[in-house]
Amino acid sequence: MNTKPTISIIAPVYNEEPVLPELYRRVSAIMDELGEPWELVLVDDGSRDRSAAIIAELHAADPRVRGISFSRNFGFQEAVTAGLDYAQGDAVILTDADLQDPPEVIPEMIAKWREGYDVVYGVRESREGETWFKLVTAKLFYRIIHRITSVNIPLDTGDFRLMDRRVVNALCQMRERNRFLRGMVPWVGYRQTGVYFNRAPRFAGEAKYSSFRRMFKFAMNAVTSFSYLPLQIATYLGFLMAAISGLAIVIVILLRLYAPHELTGQATTLVAVLFLGGVQLISLGIIGEYLGRIYDEVKGRPLYLINKTWGVVSEDEG
Repeated sequence: MNTKPTISIIAPVYNEEPVLPELYRRVSAIMDELGEPWELVLVDDGSRDRSAAIIAELHAADPRVRGISFSRNFGFQEAVTAGLDYAQGDAVILTDADLQDPPEVIPEMIAKWREGYDVVYGVRESREGETWFKLVTAKLFYRIIHRITSVNIPLDTGDFRLMDRRVVNALCQMRERNRFLRGMVPWVGYRQTGVYFNRAPRFAGEAKYSSFRRMFKFAMNAVTSFSYLPLQIATYLGFLMAAISGLAIVIVILLRLYAPHELTGQATTLVAVLFLGGVQLISLGIIGEYLGRIYDEVKGRPLYLINKTWGVVSEDEG
């Protein structure tokens, strides 16, 4: 039972009480059939249900199930980071606990890893059980982020992927606060390829990224972590407004000289002031987003705090 695992499977958990027994059943069936030494690292991200208790029960029944419980809800990216920090395998697989990422794809990922690929990511051919709004916005998001970032983020991929130990070690050195792992993994480099799969609907429970607020925050982290385009847009708007203002000054002077009765009332002035004020506030907001992230980095707080563990090597904070 104490054999070092070859494969580590990480699943962040947040209020997944009805899913965890089925997740363990399917993962253990697949991995036992492969005959590889393995571990399942479940990271409880401050769940309000019995998720932590179920993780403890699974560990007691099978020590290959190892658990980490946070002191509160820190977020999905931080939960994945904790799993990476404590996983021991030569290859590490990230998956969702809700079984939308089917464990049956894992053997194909391992086969690609055996061929020499350092990262094997899952490419979604279809997404069952998703709303049209989620499908459209996700497709649009991935195509925009692919165009504006300096790293080659694969289209239609999520966090479901296998990573070699050297990729995991590189990621563990990257301790930025506002994390976007789907961009960090391509940034690391090495040989990467994809396997195609059909994403299933949730096995049970409620989706955690269904709200617009969460989706917007996720998109903002992606853009600000890997692109300066918003800042460049603010600069371009400044130059554009300066050019328009210069042209407007010339036009106003000419109208004053040759058509003194054409400029009457304050409507034009009011519209111009409101428009320029709006541009300035948008630009300040963009700058504020980047400054806020710098502020988060400067504080130097840990990414997460651990309340309890089951079977992991140590109980340090991340």
